[in-house]
Amino acid sequence: MSVKVGMVSLGCPKNQVDAEHMIYNLRELGYEIITDAALADVVIINTCGFIESAKQEAIDTILEYCTLKQEGRIKGVIVTGCLAERYFKDIRTDLPEVDAVLGLGADELLAAAVEKVVSGERFDLLGDKYSLIIDARRIVSTETYAYLKIAEGCDNRCTYCAIPSIRGKLRSRKIESIVDEAKWLAKVGFKEIILVAQDTTVYGLDLYGEPKICELLKELCKIDGLKWIRTLYSYPERITDELIDLIAAEDKLVKYLDIPIQHCCDRILKRMNRRSSNAELRALVKKLREKIPGIVLRTTLIAGFPGETEEEFESLCEFVNEMQFDRLGCFAYSAEEGTPAAKLPDQLDEEEKNRRADIVMQTQMVISDRLNQKRLGEDIEVVVEGWDRYGECYYGRSYAEVPEIDGKIFFDSEAPRAVGEYVKVHVTETMDYDLFGEVVDSDSEG
Repeated sequence: MSVKVGMVSLGCPKNQVDAEHMIYNLRELGYEIITDAALADVVIINTCGFIESAKQEAIDTILEYCTLKQEGRIKGVIVTGCLAERYFKDIRTDLPEVDAVLGLGADELLAAAVEKVVSGERFDLLGDKYSLIIDARRIVSTETYAYLKIAEGCDNRCTYCAIPSIRGKLRSRKIESIVDEAKWLAKVGFKEIILVAQDTTVYGLDLYGEPKICELLKELCKIDGLKWIRTLYSYPERITDELIDLIAAEDKLVKYLDIPIQHCCDRILKRMNRRSSNAELRALVKKLREKIPGIVLRTTLIAGFPGETEEEFESLCEFVNEMQFDRLGCFAYSAEEGTPAAKLPDQLDEEEKNRRADIVMQTQMVISDRLNQKRLGEDIEVVVEGWDRYGECYYGRSYAEVPEIDGKIFFDSEAPRAVGEYVKVHVTETMDYDLFGEVVDSDSEG
């Protein structure tokens, strides 16, 4: 009887791609992959360790499955991913219920770890993070889109960020490798690919001596079968005129940019080791909206950074109101051990940081509601993602929504709809970040 393996992947899309690669390797070696991890023999928890909330989620998940093991429902628990890489020794010491801990450089030995765990033995290996394979085959776990990792690691060295110490320096894939994978994804039926990296705009600098994101996008646009090509995590200082013009000109490039700016005050930006100024950020937003009609802009902010004064926080709120970002997420600053920002003076207490983050999100809620109201009466193209049994209607996304991050579009249809089909939806209502409507036409794309 084959060993049943379940995977629980936490955190970002980049982590999800790693999980898909691990599952592919295990399946090729004859393991049975179980969708419901609670029904597996061995559960792999691919963790995130970026900020405190992500770490807590990972620990809670680990303990949940360790409880199932103690109850005899599963045989073993394996921890992989960023938390395993960052806190390898701590997990081994503080969570003895875990049967195996694998650092990022040990992913290729996952099958050996499964065998050891099934045999009742412990298996721990940190490995070399720079041996992490980023252009390997995988089982894509999504339906209407596929993430495509174009690089690993980061050299930006923002003072609040632990990613360089966890994932290492920038390592870009070759353009040919990415294009080959994109062709395969299109061949097996994916119409949308989403490019991910810690910083997509710096892609290729380590390999080619200069960023090559534009060259990569041009090659991807040549692939038959792809309808939407989307990029996430575009750093503002590297969004060039060439990239802007390319997005404006290419129909396949989704008019959506995710630009993590983190703050708007020059003093705080400098303390964060960010390379843009308030004036440059404003100029970039203005240029993007002028040159790419209909562009949807998303950003992320950090509230409560060490030393952020009440006046600087008020400036941040004013900036949010002025910029009218279509999508925005704000996080309370998390002091990550080993980062320069964690050693800065004037750390704010948790209550104050959370208060400030909540105020920013309340401000954005008003903006989002106002922007959604403007979409009433529009006919928008939507990819069908599923059936909502509570609302008894279909749901999906337009080009303006990133899966799992932005809102959804719920709609009625007289005819049955298939997941992956593209339909035209007339927007009739809004609620919070979501839209509601009904199908008025269909492009009949599968």
